Amino acid sequence: MLESFVNIFRIPELRRRVFVTLGLLVVWRLGVHIPIPGVDSEKIRTLLDRLTGEGQSVLAFLNVFSGGAIANAGVFALGIMPYISASIIFSLLIKIVPSLEAIAKEGPAGYRKINQYTRLATVPLCIVQSLYAIGIVKSMGLVTGGIGFGFAVTTIFALTAGTMFVMWLGEQVTEYGLGNGASLIIMAGIVDRLPTTIVSLLTKHQEDVGGEKVVFLLALYVLVVIGIVFTTQAQRRIPTQQQKHVRGRRIAMMGRHYLPFRLNQANVMPVIFASAIMVLPLLLFGWLGKFVGLDLAGMFHQGQFLYILGYVLLIFFFSYFWVFLMYKPDEIANNLKEYGSFIPGIRPGHKTAEYLEFIFNRITLVGAGFLCLVALLPDLVSTAMGLERYFAAFLGGTGILIVVGVGLDLIQKMESHLLMRHYSGFLGPGRGRIRGRINR
Repeated sequence: MLESFVNIFRIPELRRRVFVTLGLLVVWRLGVHIPIPGVDSEKIRTLLDRLTGEGQSVLAFLNVFSGGAIANAGVFALGIMPYISASIIFSLLIKIVPSLEAIAKEGPAGYRKINQYTRLATVPLCIVQSLYAIGIVKSMGLVTGGIGFGFAVTTIFALTAGTMFVMWLGEQVTEYGLGNGASLIIMAGIVDRLPTTIVSLLTKHQEDVGGEKVVFLLALYVLVVIGIVFTTQAQRRIPTQQQKHVRGRRIAMMGRHYLPFRLNQANVMPVIFASAIMVLPLLLFGWLGKFVGLDLAGMFHQGQFLYILGYVLLIFFFSYFWVFLMYKPDEIANNLKEYGSFIPGIRPGHKTAEYLEFIFNRITLVGAGFLCLVALLPDLVSTAMGLERYFAAFLGGTGILIVVGVGLDLIQKMESHLLMRHYSGFLGPGRGRIRGRINR
């Protein structure tokens, strides 16, 4: 492992990409600490601590993805999430709108046009979210002075410009650095909060938690990471065979190939969608509870039965929705038939589509169950051990799935550079890249 790490800096191109990535991430971290004029950051930190302790971690959840910019009342408070939201919207529209699907099929030129539409759509999303943020700070009294037209315009321009600059940094990382820039920025924001949580767990709250529980939580964290790595890399490889080709007097036998489908094909998207939608019942029943004089919103706090039930159902729903929207069995079967390939023992066309749908149903069921387990693990551990959710929050959820997924992608990018120049990868000589299990 140490030798492979040293080999990274022996390759000029890889060394340059690593330094460019680190330099751009440092610029992003510096921008997180630039405050918006007129907002009281101390009150925001106090509010975040209180909401986290009560299990109402919506704002704390967004603070993690912004790299702590919300707690600092920084110009990067919206982070790169508006751009990610626009990307998700266009990913769905490509599969629904025929004109966008035709543009996407044009190749690199089409994807450049889609990326331009995504950037343009990010601006109105930033403005809408900025207006929502202004409403929050006004209702909670988080502004040092009065909220006038000047403050609103300044805040909207600051947050929108901050998001667009973060988006530009992500694109520079993607082009000149390593990995996907947007994913790396999100991962850096999550990893930045992890040392603080662990140090707080080991020092400040050790008397409340206990040494045995601390060791158990850290060991469980390692096991969760290992489980996510294996599950993320697991694949169901469907064998495909190309038809025989007659070339003169010879019959050419084509080789066997595989269609690799990951066990967790939807990745972290179902958890993100489910987390976003579960905010709606909390807001709706909180508003209704004011009229009837009851704490209806308490039923939908994290760890409550209704919250867990709705969370699990939404994860399963969005897992199937995302997989069958992005990977259509009929389309894959038609592509195989068009290129002269078939699955051994399965008729091309409709029968192949039915077989692929059967496979997708099975692997999506297992993948969705795995996502539910990871997403609910902090609640299960905190309830079983009698701890506050704050202590077990780093064991699961969206954050750890993103960190492990982006980390694996980064390692694979580095290994591709190392192996291309005849250096051993991170897994040692002769082991090859990280890959899923091969069905024999």
